[in-house]
Amino acid sequence: MSTRDVVIPAERHALYELHRYSPAIRANGLLFVSGQVGSRLDGSPEPDLDDQIRLAFKNLNAILAEAGCTFDDVIDVTVFMVDPQTHFERAWAVVAEFWGKAPYPTATAVGVTWLAGFQFEIKVIAKLPEAAAA
Repeated sequence: MSTRDVVIPAERHALYELHRYSPAIRANGLLFVSGQVGSRLDGSPEPDLDDQIRLAFKNLNAILAEAGCTFDDVIDVTVFMVDPQTHFERAWAVVAEFWGKAPYPTATAVGVTWLAGFQFEIKVIAKLPEAAAA
């Protein structure tokens, strides 16, 4: 069995250890990023929904950067949202700040009832640049 090629951002937040997961794993030229939430360094949620989404993207972008990627390298996105009927349009307006220009990645949005105190989570798969994949 091979060892996982884990990517850990410089500012590691407490949730990784608390919930026992890796921020991201490199495999076969792809980067699989765990769901990122608007967590402060101590693991607590950012209370404002818009700021929580921005912080989730900041956390995501830190992992992508550590792996030599940007959001432009993202090929698949899964978003989890508590009460999407109420918050989807507002959340998607904030998401647009980070999404970039077309062509866009594939996307799936899932409504959930619980995210451990968070309202929004984003999970992605990115293609590693050739140098980072080697």
